[in-house]
Amino acid sequence: MFTSKIFAGCVALSCAAMLGAQTDPGPRQPGGPGPGGQGPGGQAPPPAGQAIRGLTAADMQAFLNGKNTFSEVETVATGLGPRFNMDTCAGCHAYPATGGASPAINPQIAVAVKNGAKNQAPPFIQSTGPVHAVRFIQGPNGQPDGSVHDLFVITGRTDAPAVCNIAQPDFSNPSNLSLRIPTPLFGLGLMEAITDTTLKNSLAATAARRQALGIQGTFNISGNDGTITRFGWKAQNKSLMMFSGEAYNVEMGVTNEIFPQEREENAACATNSLPEDRMNFATGQPSDLEMFSIFMRLLAPPQPSPANQSIDNGQSSFGSIGCAMCHTPTMQSGNSAYPALSNQPVNLYSDLAIHNMGTGLNDGVTQGQANGQEWRSAPLWGLGDRLFLLHDGRTANLVQAITAHDSQGSEAHQVIVNYQGLSASQKQDLLNFLRSL
Repeated sequence: MFTSKIFAGCVALSCAAMLGAQTDPGPRQPGGPGPGGQGPGGQAPPPAGQAIRGLTAADMQAFLNGKNTFSEVETVATGLGPRFNMDTCAGCHAYPATGGASPAINPQIAVAVKNGAKNQAPPFIQSTGPVHAVRFIQGPNGQPDGSVHDLFVITGRTDAPAVCNIAQPDFSNPSNLSLRIPTPLFGLGLMEAITDTTLKNSLAATAARRQALGIQGTFNISGNDGTITRFGWKAQNKSLMMFSGEAYNVEMGVTNEIFPQEREENAACATNSLPEDRMNFATGQPSDLEMFSIFMRLLAPPQPSPANQSIDNGQSSFGSIGCAMCHTPTMQSGNSAYPALSNQPVNLYSDLAIHNMGTGLNDGVTQGQANGQEWRSAPLWGLGDRLFLLHDGRTANLVQAITAHDSQGSEAHQVIVNYQGLSASQKQDLLNFLRSL
């Protein structure tokens, strides 16, 4: 499903280009054909999931400790539930390495019945599909909802209180569901270290060209301090600490020092003292939340495949048709307390702004200043290792993901018109470039 097939002596993507069609090269496969028809034996980029280069010995140890914590499996005793989507951070952020995105085999199928749980996996949870979190667009009263409704409950688990008998939500109305897949975490420390001034100046520098293409773009803003928020599909989270705390509480049900209240306050099920995750003052052991943040902050950014002529040509088209007006190729981090993150190039391919992507990608959920049709420009670095595309993982095909950018009201309309105007070989080169990132 995700690899290029080989036909009678030529790589499928090269054959397709010769026949006038375009084929998504698919995610990189170790030892296999690379983007752009690079072929077996081509040099591969460094493996994902490593620490960023230049860490001190103490920072490296903190990274390794954070990775171990990130991979721990939660139980009811350690805070899992009463409602949850997964029992470990590393279950959702697994491919191509710990800290990535959805793996090829969805772990939510197994966790639904783990330890005797009686959950039914909803129909949109498929074994070969992506990990999903689900938001309800409207509540029972018809008013906007937008919050995550966890897939599973601890009822029936061998480690849950015997008197706990809460039920799963009703997911039978697909028109009321907004699905989201995990975002990859590689390079997030560098993204966090970009100053607001840099983001604003970068957006201002392209104002005239964006206007000519019908592209607007604005930033999601923290209602507390007025600074730019940048993490999550709608750039709704301010920092990696906030991102971690919300995920721990919302995705696994573990209360913590940022989100200390249970989302399900059923006394028969929520029996732990709160917050369940906190710093241990007796031992000096940091909270899991702090360890998650350190791990994410010090994860190395994705590295691209080596360039070839096709990739170079595709990069040129990426700029000329206007993709780079939202997917800004590079920025610079600011003066970070971590020397490895300080004043470094950040080749994220995103402006971290929110844009109207049209009715076709409208999920009906507002977060901060981002309405249902508005989404943060997804950082494209690491696209060569991604199995599922767009915010809901609706496709694994890059061509389909590109064309989905164009629907009524989308700021990307003219860019997609420009893309459709490319020759077959130019389109293939662009796909090869994107999968090289």
